[in-house]
Amino acid sequence: MFVGVTNDLQRLMIEHWQGLVPGFSSRYKIFRLVHCEQFADIRDAIEREKEIKGWRREKKIWLIERDNPTWQDFADNFSPVKSRSLTVVPTNQGRVRDDKSGGDESG
Repeated sequence: MFVGVTNDLQRLMIEHWQGLVPGFSSRYKIFRLVHCEQFADIRDAIEREKEIKGWRREKKIWLIERDNPTWQDFADNFSPVKSRSLTVVPTNQGRVRDDKSGGDESG
């Protein structure tokens, strides 16, 4: 489960889809956006990120399922950006769901 902060969610998702973000997300092929919170102040966003990263996996799953019980991929709303005519995006082959993997990532 990846938790992070960005000022451009669409750009971050493209970077993840293309494998441009080294580390946990590319290693475990995390490509689905299942929870998102928006903040007006970056300091509030960073504070919330640290709070969630400190939670156990079960509580993170509860947060997602509270508002998104089907684990819908909110990045589907970015479909024009996922178009092959606009950017190179990997196919769904090899993608895995993070909600059932055993590990947890705090960083």
